[in-house]
Amino acid sequence: MAPLAVTLGDPAGVGPELIAAAWAARDAAGLPPFFAVGGAGLLAAAARQRGLAVPVEPIDDPARAPAVFPHALPVLAGPDGAYRPGQPSREGTDLAIASLAQGIGLTRGGHAAALVTAPIAKARLAEAGWPYPGQTECLADACGVMPEHAVMLLAGPSLKVVPLTVHIALAEVPRRLTSALIVRRARIAAQWLARDFGIARPRLAVAALNPHAGEEGRMGDEEGRIIAPAIAALQAEGFAVTGPHPADALFTPRARATFDVALCMYHDQALVPLKALDFDEGVNVTLGLPIIRTSPDHGTAFAIAGSGQADPGAMVAAIRMAGHCAAQRAGA
Repeated sequence: MAPLAVTLGDPAGVGPELIAAAWAARDAAGLPPFFAVGGAGLLAAAARQRGLAVPVEPIDDPARAPAVFPHALPVLAGPDGAYRPGQPSREGTDLAIASLAQGIGLTRGGHAAALVTAPIAKARLAEAGWPYPGQTECLADACGVMPEHAVMLLAGPSLKVVPLTVHIALAEVPRRLTSALIVRRARIAAQWLARDFGIARPRLAVAALNPHAGEEGRMGDEEGRIIAPAIAALQAEGFAVTGPHPADALFTPRARATFDVALCMYHDQALVPLKALDFDEGVNVTLGLPIIRTSPDHGTAFAIAGSGQADPGAMVAAIRMAGHCAAQRAGA
């Protein structure tokens, strides 16, 4: 299997130091070989700042990464920059974009088995005139996938969730929800969980939108008008789907044992339980793409970058999960 590609993220954030920390933990964490896409100098500086003994070895071909990985962090020759933690700049944003673009190209070309993306601040991307809301939309476009067919899965040791609507105001959620949206994203979630996670017939639990699942219309009619018809359509297609479940009881230990993934109606309904249970090991996986993409489920954390406080658990988990998915897809 080809090595994994890990992009730098914003160099002023925690991405570089966590990449170095993940390599330092490679044996204990059982990580597959990976290489960083550019930034040899700043990665070395980030490792020193964190007090890690991480030798950095530039490579000119991803195929060299597995041989280098046991004794040094392989870094593909390419753009580099100064390491200024906590001081985002246009130069840093440009470097992050260049690393992402190169990583996508390498993964699409088969030179990397999967892509792991370190975080980039959406506000910095917008300031640079980037035409996408975030990295997921860029990946979908590069892969020829419609944005609505790229589905966010948040996964940790205790829970997997899919938010059906993501970065919109809570007041917008009822207007954006449709039966077609629920059906489309549920299909993608089930198909990719089988393909990349080896779950032959995934069990999907669909959360209600309103308290108490609407109390038969007394607290809202979206359950009967939108969610239940979508569940019935999916069941008719043979998917193992239940709901709508009241969200206040869906994430208890007993309830979690009954499903493989929860489909949630809005961002916080999905991410609050995921982060409460698995904050330091949460992974963002993009389903629906021809390539495997994972990312730690946290942001750039400019405020603590370079301080040594950032926990590498989510980066380690993202790399490990990317390797597992790549092996599953390859039939290993």
